Amino acid sequence: MVKIGLTGGIASGKSTVAKLFAALGVPIIDTDQIAREVVEPGQPPLERLVERFGTGILTPDGHLDRPKLREIVFSDPKARADLEALTHPAIGTAVEVLSAAAGGPYQILVIPLLVEKGLGARLDRVLVVDCPEELQIRRLQARDGSTLEQAQAILNAQTSRTARLKAAHDVILNESDLGSLRDQVSALHRRYLELAGKS
Repeated sequence: MVKIGLTGGIASGKSTVAKLFAALGVPIIDTDQIAREVVEPGQPPLERLVERFGTGILTPDGHLDRPKLREIVFSDPKARADLEALTHPAIGTAVEVLSAAAGGPYQILVIPLLVEKGLGARLDRVLVVDCPEELQIRRLQARDGSTLEQAQAILNAQTSRTARLKAAHDVILNESDLGSLRDQVSALHRRYLELAGKS
């Protein structure tokens, strides 16, 4: 089973690229989606987060208030480390279970913090979705209503574009239109099927 780690900076277009691979029938395991599921009400990781950060991180109906928690952890490295320690083991277990069940000649694992967490060695290839930082900031402001300062702070909290590109085996440049993305995904799909056939 060939495992491709898909990563990129925030608002670089990882989700769009993952959807294009999914449209070609490739199993997609999205750690962001799993991260949301493990903190649903009643899940042990959410209870541990409330113990650590208090009930202020909950919405009135008992769900995790993600923007509120993001605010806390982006301004405090210790809080961010605690968040990861409380959620990553459950995410890792879920990834293994889903990967074993998904099959396919190759799989795409969407891992936003792949480079930060040094997870490249566990994968067969690392695919980075890349775009200029000023484009990331514009997309972030449009998507989340972030101020320029907030968007810049989020970017600064992530690993650098240079470090991501250095870790990449393959790069998809997302600064044009959907047609260009689709062409790049199709070309990589053929290459990955070839790799899977050889492995």
